[in-house]
Amino acid sequence: MAVVAYGTAVGVCIDFDHFLIARLKTGGWDAVRFCLANPGAAVADQSRIFEPGDVGVLSRLLSHVVIGGAVVPVIALVSVPLAILTGAVLYAHLLADLVWDRYLLPDHAEVATSTDDLARMLG
Repeated sequence: MAVVAYGTAVGVCIDFDHFLIARLKTGGWDAVRFCLANPGAAVADQSRIFEPGDVGVLSRLLSHVVIGGAVVPVIALVSVPLAILTGAVLYAHLLADLVWDRYLLPDHAEVATSTDDLARMLG
């Protein structure tokens, strides 16, 4: 049971980077404020949290890779089995994100009003 709880926590916590990315891109903490005011949105309707381009597909995926690449070796210094579990969870999370983003790519292209708009959504 502890392994499942840990894996779930890792899989959820990796997405906290979205808020930092949005802050860096927009200059504000609007997404954090929205979640604090509407906590149900974080679970029930995440599409309400960020505006298109606030996070960006590539920025989010890059951040996940950087975090995984930094966290797993540090955890390995303490516990190799825990590092393996963490790496497996982060790998599965990243793979799921890639598959989902690939699935949504035609939708992004359809709603984009220009090439610059599409680049902003993906970047």
